[in-house]
Parts: sequence; structure tokens; C-alpha cells
Amino acid sequence: MEIEEQRFSIRDLENLSGVKAHTIRIWEQRYGFLKPRRSDTNIRYYTNEELKKILNAALLTRYGFKISQISKMNDEQLQEKVLELHHHEALQDRLVNELITRMIDMDISGMEEILDHFILTKGIQKAVNTLIFPFLERIGILWSTDRIHPVHEHLVSCLIRQKIIAGIEGLVNRPITQQTALLFLPEDEYHELGLLYLYYLLKQRGIQVYYLGGSVPLNNIEFVVKQKNISILFTHLTSLPPGFNLPFYVHQLSLHLKKSSIYISGPVIEQLSGKKYPNIHLIHSQEELQAEIEKIFLRESSFSQKIV
Repeated sequence: MEIEEQRFSIRDLENLSGVKAHTIRIWEQRYGFLKPRRSDTNIRYYTNEELKKILNAALLTRYGFKISQISKMNDEQLQEKVLELHHHEALQDRLVNELITRMIDMDISGMEEILDHFILTKGIQKAVNTLIFPFLERIGILWSTDRIHPVHEHLVSCLIRQKIIAGIEGLVNRPITQQTALLFLPEDEYHELGLLYLYYLLKQRGIQVYYLGGSVPLNNIEFVVKQKNISILFTHLTSLPPGFNLPFYVHQLSLHLKKSSIYISGPVIEQLSGKKYPNIHLIHSQEELQAEIEKIFLRESSFSQKIV
């Protein structure tokens, strides 16, 4: 059975490669670099192979090559030049590109091979920060706008989920501190990858975690907080269900969990810009997130030493 070819717009190529649509058109007109096709309704589109080509070209231009040189290379020569890049950041960019193209081809075993090798040599935390999150950021726009088939998202999410869970299970199980944290997602939100990574970071620092996962009603969160006297809560919001009122929800969290410090991270927190809540902490980057976790750990360690 013939596999249906994926079709990409010029905006898709821009989002995935980082090359502006205007620049891509110039490359087409001046160098004949890409040759878009047209649908039955005369709409321009690009194929899987052209996506791979623009990803390689974008990477080479970032590290000193000119498009006039690149346009004269065939696909094999392009790939050879990419493999010759030895700059540290170039290697990471190349691996992210490979994850993207293997996802489009639904080559899950190839994706797993890339991730397993990187995790084995660099560790799960480095893999998440330099490969998995950059990869998810670049393909996220395709998922949110239904530009690729939902099965791609399911396959990739399940694969990455397995790797993060394996990293969690590989950590020492005994908590080092007496501090506990509760992790959750709001109702109808199921994107757990960011939350699982939070689990890994907290457990790595010896903080005991109550992991509730996705789609948790507020009254369930309240119940666990009161039963276990938990003062620290985390949630990571990747996307939100249609009609979800984030400011109202955060207000309810702040109101119902007054004695808890609640940390919220993820792309959608920009919707809360300018709003302030007494016990809500907005985390805007991985660096900020890890700094806050370190503060929690040090605060608990200092408290434990005073008791002793």
C-alpha cells in the first residue's frame, strides 16, 4: 500500500527550519533550490524530501555556508556536509533535525536509536534540555494546527514518555529530604511530557513526589494537599482545552490552596502576563525552573540542618 505523502506549506517550512518564508521564496526564485508542487486546487505545497532539504540547508547556513554553494549540492552532498559539522551546537541541531524527519517518516525505531544513544552518553536531563524540548518546540506548531496527522503526535509522545519514565525509575528511590511536591494537570489537559520531566527533576533532588498526572479536578488536588499536608505544587501547561479560562482557573487555584506555593510553567502562561496572585509563581524557562527547584532543595536542607 502506498504511503500518503505529507504536504507542507511554506509557513510549515519556516516554523520547522527557522528560515523566513520570504527568504525561502528568494532561494527558490534565484537558485531554484526548492520546487514546490501544486494541489488540484492550485495551492503550493512542499513534500517530505523538500522539508529534509530545507532543514539541512538551514543548518549549513547557520554555520557559515552560503546558499549559492548549497544550491549546487545534491541531496547526498548536502547530507555529507551536515555530517561534517563538528561544532557542539551544530551536532545538537542536526540531531533535532533528524528527529523531525524521522517523525515525518514515522521511523520510530530511528528516533529511539537517536534518543537512546544520546541518553546513554549524555544522560536523560541533557537529552531533554538539548534534544527533546527543542524538538517539541519546533514541531508543536504543526500539532496545534493539525498540519500533520495526529498519529505522529501519539507515536512521538509515547516514545518520549517512555524515555523520561525510564529516567525517573533509574533514580535512587529513597527521598533525601522531607519535602514533598504534588504534580498535576487541569481537567481535560493530557500533555504530560513537561510534567513528567518535572517529576524527574524533583526526584533527582530527593524531593518526594505525588504525581496525579493529567486531567485532575480541583477538588481532588485539594483532597491530597490536605491529607498529606503538601505545601508545594507544580503544573506544566503545554496547551489548553477549547474554552478553558486560564486566568480564572489560576485564580481558583490560588483561592482554594492559599497555604500552598504553586509553580506554573509551560508555553501558555503568556496568557497570565501582567496578572499577580499571592501564592502563584510563573516559570518562564528551563533555567528558571531548575533554579526554583534548587531553592526548594536548599531551603529544605537548611531547615533539616537546624532541626539536627
